[in-house]
Amino acid sequence: MDLETIKKYCLSKKGTSCYFPFDEYTMVIRVGSKMFVLMNINNNPLGINLKCNPYMAIDLRRDFPSIKPGYHMNKAHWNTVTLDGSLPEDKIFWLIDLSYELVFNGLKKAEKKSILEGVFKAND
Repeated sequence: MDLETIKKYCLSKKGTSCYFPFDEYTMVIRVGSKMFVLMNINNNPLGINLKCNPYMAIDLRRDFPSIKPGYHMNKAHWNTVTLDGSLPEDKIFWLIDLSYELVFNGLKKAEKKSILEGVFKAND
């Protein structure tokens, strides 16, 4: 799976935007005002940081060598998924969906409502 596939998939979700708040190679994709994907676009293989339920994260890290505690993130809540070909695409999309849902559900009620109604405007 490549960068463009991930970016296109993430940005197809409601209320999402992409930006580079830290430097020119660290891409953040957020839902509303909160990030749900973080990645260094220059890494080879590509690695993406995704939010995860802490209990599920333990099992995923045990079962999949390409899933590690989140690099430079809260290791209980974030995983770094290395896209080295060892995980099927559907599993990667599922992990992205999970991250999106966790972050979306944590947004303030008004922000969630504006996203669901299609009126949310991202402000960088």
